[in-house]
Amino acid sequence: MISELRHSLSRSDHRLAHVARRTRRFVSTFTLPAVSGRLARPALWLFLAVRGVAFYLYRVFVCEPLFKASCRSCGRGVRTDVYIHWIQGRGNLIVGDDVLMDGKCSITFAARYASDPTLTIGDHSGIGHGCRFSIGKRITIGRHCRIASDVWMFDSSGHPLDAEARRAGLAAADADVRPITIGDNVWIGGRAIIHPGVTIGDHAVISAGAVVMNDVPPSAVVAGNPARAVMGTSRAAVERAAERERLRA
Repeated sequence: MISELRHSLSRSDHRLAHVARRTRRFVSTFTLPAVSGRLARPALWLFLAVRGVAFYLYRVFVCEPLFKASCRSCGRGVRTDVYIHWIQGRGNLIVGDDVLMDGKCSITFAARYASDPTLTIGDHSGIGHGCRFSIGKRITIGRHCRIASDVWMFDSSGHPLDAEARRAGLAAADADVRPITIGDNVWIGGRAIIHPGVTIGDHAVISAGAVVMNDVPPSAVVAGNPARAVMGTSRAAVERAAERERLRA
């Protein structure tokens, strides 16, 4: 009924239809003129102050207590953002000291592969907004790691490779559920994907958008799909890469 009335008003040449269309355009495009800074800035400062206090209280008294209550072990100085992380399934969430769980992350434990699937996050590591962890057996993140936004780690694809087994609703084979291990001082760029069974060595760097399907040596920089080593993180390796680029130019 409403859609028919809207359609007739949009096509009618009646005077009332013209008035209704002009009124709708006026309401949808109406805006106030720019307000003097003497009036707008104090209002903005007041809004930011009230918002900051409200978010601080929500983070300290709601978000962080709920996250810590979900942990089997939680270190000192663990912080979250003003979001409640999505944690489902039964498993062990072990978080070290001074860990930042930024934004809103998704942590899913799959009970069908192990009795105690475990996600471990080492001391002084930071997890960015929108990261997803699917744990069938174990995902271990070392100390001083930086995990950017929207990184996805899963130690199981969740379904068997065989089509008939998928149709039958069977779980993935136990051999296909392989733990992920991230070393210390690792930096993983945004939207990278870490596949089952991958081990990333200490001090390695994973480029944004990389799809990591094989082990990464320590101090390597990998990029691409599938990810391949492009340089090392040591000063000598960086200088060699720069020299190669200079010679190509």
